[in-house]
Amino acid sequence: MPDSYGTPGSASPVEHHGGGMKHRRNSTVLNPKSYVTPEVWTQAPVLKGSTKFEPLPNIKNIMVTGGAGFIACWFVRHLTLTYPEYNVVSFDKLDYCATLNNTRVLEDRPNFAFEQGDITSDADVKRCLRKHSIDTIFHFAAQSHVDLSFGNSYQFTNTNVYGTHVLLERARAHEVKRFIHISTDEVYGDVADDADDLSETSLLAPTNPYSASKAAAEMMVNAYRKSFKLPVITVRANNVYGPHQFPEKIIPKFIMLLQRGSKLLVHGDGSPTRRYLYAGDIVDALDTIFHKGVVGQIYNIATQDEVSNTEICHKLLDIFGLPHSTPEELSRWVEHTEDRPFNDHRYATDGAKLAALGWHPQTNFDDGLKTTVDWYRRFGEMWWGDISRILTPFPVIEGNEVWTREEHDALPSDGELGPEENRMNWTKKALNSLQASGDTV
Repeated sequence: MPDSYGTPGSASPVEHHGGGMKHRRNSTVLNPKSYVTPEVWTQAPVLKGSTKFEPLPNIKNIMVTGGAGFIACWFVRHLTLTYPEYNVVSFDKLDYCATLNNTRVLEDRPNFAFEQGDITSDADVKRCLRKHSIDTIFHFAAQSHVDLSFGNSYQFTNTNVYGTHVLLERARAHEVKRFIHISTDEVYGDVADDADDLSETSLLAPTNPYSASKAAAEMMVNAYRKSFKLPVITVRANNVYGPHQFPEKIIPKFIMLLQRGSKLLVHGDGSPTRRYLYAGDIVDALDTIFHKGVVGQIYNIATQDEVSNTEICHKLLDIFGLPHSTPEELSRWVEHTEDRPFNDHRYATDGAKLAALGWHPQTNFDDGLKTTVDWYRRFGEMWWGDISRILTPFPVIEGNEVWTREEHDALPSDGELGPEENRMNWTKKALNSLQASGDTV
């Protein structure tokens, strides 16, 4: 096994910090190559979708960008384990929110390979396409956390727009047979409470830097379809949740805060709603679109499970058995913080077009949430390393380095390097704590 995957068979977890590079004081370095002991990752459930179709005869080698991230790792596991006829290449930059632990279970599979690379690097993409004779690209890789896009919007434009452009140009030159672009329902913008669900032909009206970058990426995809006849399919999905999601997003973040006995920090008044799609269901939807969808089309992946941020708090408090029926009890666990500069109240999309292909969500929100809570209570503290700073209200992230907002504001303006601090072996600490509690993995 390559050195970057850690030392096989070692007796205790090994923590890596950015390949030995110094980092600025009062920060955490999240290293996606960090090794997790077999006591953890081999006993974690192998999660994938449930669909299986007749393999496409003209498809053999599939590249999945962002394959070590949340949704893509589910899809990589599903393709690799369900379709031995396909060779699956996980292509990932290994940013702060990715981890090789998400696909470590596939390492002995002959039809799986991992390639570290950046979608904004023409050379990286070209090398992967040629090395593995790629005929199909599933493009998941993106900067996706809306909160971060308000403070680091250039990075979102670079990754989501320019990175997509690089992939499209390389796909055109390489003559791929299919390019499936993963977008978001946020490109439609805010939807009024009394408005009809939006179809795939509705106008795009993004309202934040993240959704604007995804809409711009879609324009590039459409241009390559029109100008170069690139065989593309675009999908726009509702909010996806489930095991393996990096705990910067609301559901895993709130689970980990409650696990630590900490308050849930809710942006604004907690009234905005989102429609939530369980990770296993989006995998089935993508599998359906891949095998039954029509090239050149756009498909919404939609559910009717619309839940407000406040409702998420109450549901999680119920699962954890924490009292919250009175204002006094609720205030013990929920605190409201400043809102985003702008926060869409709701999104609502019509999934009839995909339903006509035979896909319907199988996991309702309450069941999916319970499964998700169970996974994070067992593995959340170990999967990525020390996530303490990620769980603060407005963490600041640069590369793989994380600060609280207050710590980042206090950094010397000249970027002075200081002595490394807080270098605890977090994975080992979390594992010992889990074992001491009497829980098992």
